[in-house]
Amino acid sequence: MTAVTPADSASVSVAARTKPVTTVYSPAEPVDVRATLSVLGRGPHDPTTRWDARGVWRTFRTPHGSATVCIRVPAGSRGSAVEAAAWGPGAEWAIASVPELLGRGDDWSGLDVGGTPLLRESRRRNAGLKLMTTGRMLEALVPAVVEQRVTSLEAYRSWARLLRWYGEPAPGPAPDGMRVVPTSAQWRGIPSWEWHRAGVDPGRARTVRAAMVVAGSLERATDAAETPDAAARALRTVPGIGAWTAAETLQRSHGDPDAVSVGDYHLAHYVGEALIGRRVDDDGMLELLEPWRGQRQRVIRLILASGHPFERRGPRVALQDHRWH
Repeated sequence: MTAVTPADSASVSVAARTKPVTTVYSPAEPVDVRATLSVLGRGPHDPTTRWDARGVWRTFRTPHGSATVCIRVPAGSRGSAVEAAAWGPGAEWAIASVPELLGRGDDWSGLDVGGTPLLRESRRRNAGLKLMTTGRMLEALVPAVVEQRVTSLEAYRSWARLLRWYGEPAPGPAPDGMRVVPTSAQWRGIPSWEWHRAGVDPGRARTVRAAMVVAGSLERATDAAETPDAAARALRTVPGIGAWTAAETLQRSHGDPDAVSVGDYHLAHYVGEALIGRRVDDDGMLELLEPWRGQRQRVIRLILASGHPFERRGPRVALQDHRWH
């Protein structure tokens, strides 16, 4: 690997910043990169994540500074070898994190879906699906908060605006418009009127600021937690963070195999339709998933990857405009 000096060193040259750190990851079992990383991006215009002919591009705010990673599967390897290149002060950290990002250590061997035809077939067709671990809790937390109580379209627009206005340009040859998430101090410094202009109401903005005030201790607590439930409890000590937000965060940052996003507008419906042919509420969803407790997120991912034709019905949700005109 090529060493990259942290961002706060004045001696880092332009050449060192643009020279990539590279690796080839050979997983124990072939990995489906697209299926595994599909939950990274928050909408089609997320400035932190891009897919193109070269592979998937992702930016990170690492402990050593910003980084851009490009991950691709060489032709013919079918996921048995994955190439990665990274740029920026955090490139070494990002490259070292690629195996976990692609699900190393995510063991599906104990998941028994043989008695459920839809799950059995989905597992057969998605054998390379893994639960990823980004290791960046705050990067997963902020967009989850932005997505609280609004439609996906509203949340995606707000997230893209905030990153476009306050994100750092992605290092290296990243696609145009890519950004690195702000630091915790930068999130705290966004004025209230700019949250409004981005379409984020005061309640969600306060939750982000509250989390950023205790960002360091919150990261330490979730990383040191002995169980996913303990990590979720640590997150929920922040006012405004509930079960849904904690689950959405830990699914991505810690690869929590059991996290269920209770309170999601569509998820319970999808689980019910897939498993028993009709919609259910959150209580019904939890009852259906109970036989797989400990691996419920894996079951949910199989349902979502199954290709089942979920019904798109229900009351139309009016888009809310929280911006000042």
